[in-house]
Amino acid sequence: MHGRPDKTLQGILIISASVTALAFSDAIAKQLSLNLTIWQIFFLRSLFALPVLGVIFVLTGTAFRVYAPKWVLLRSVLLVLTWVCYYASFPFLSLSVAAVAIYTFPILVALFSTFLTDEPTSGRQWLGIMLGFVGVVVILQPGTDGFLWFTLLPVLGASFLAIAMILTRSKCQQESPLILSFSLLAVFLITGLIGIVVLTILPLSSQFQSASAFVFTGWGQMGLWEWGLMAFVGLMAVGIFSGIARAYQIAPPAIIAVFDYVYLLSATLWGFVFFAEKPGAVTLVGMGLIFFAGLLVAMPASKARVSK
Repeated sequence: MHGRPDKTLQGILIISASVTALAFSDAIAKQLSLNLTIWQIFFLRSLFALPVLGVIFVLTGTAFRVYAPKWVLLRSVLLVLTWVCYYASFPFLSLSVAAVAIYTFPILVALFSTFLTDEPTSGRQWLGIMLGFVGVVVILQPGTDGFLWFTLLPVLGASFLAIAMILTRSKCQQESPLILSFSLLAVFLITGLIGIVVLTILPLSSQFQSASAFVFTGWGQMGLWEWGLMAFVGLMAVGIFSGIARAYQIAPPAIIAVFDYVYLLSATLWGFVFFAEKPGAVTLVGMGLIFFAGLLVAMPASKARVSK
């Protein structure tokens, strides 16, 4: 039992706004993947975001206090691994398919919560979990010519993300969202810097680089437009990461994870706007199954505490 009452409605509004902005930010990242590298995006986004976050700390008078440093760090590492897997799939998958693959995580949140926390799972939620995986199979089509191994990257990312969201609720509830954002951005900064330095000093063979320059190259050429976009994405990251952390702190993860599906709808929209991507009939059917599964999972096994 948690020490604070749930604020479910507030959490739903915050997560919906945050993931809508996140989908737009990720669409920009996919566009940038044509010229930049994943390590540049990690590094530069944090480089622009951290000073802004520092100003917010000062203006709001937020104390730089960490109650559970090891859990905060582990959460940040898991989220960075999530983005590594997700962004690494961008050169190979459409934004909508990559988004559907990683959005198996709400189903995994409900599944993992059964074993990692004391929150009960009802028969209806188990039905939702199974239905969600049916939706994943429909979209990914394993064993067919249409299946791409790259699709498993965001699915792996979904596992990291699910555990991170459970940790946000169970181990990091006392932390300020600004602290969680700072930790995440700092780990992104360090990860990006390491990737840039290592791949610049010790470049991989042309075979790796031709397979995915986005992942296996340290630094890509940047112009004024790319610098401006990275500054914009960095500013957005402060609000996005703080909002997502706050939503999972103040409301049950299984419920918030369902409204996280707003990202999926937004990613489909931005995929069409940015890249003229149109999901096929099979993908739409799978999306529908996963969305309905999420609704089943959102129905708690016991009466949820909702603050007035």
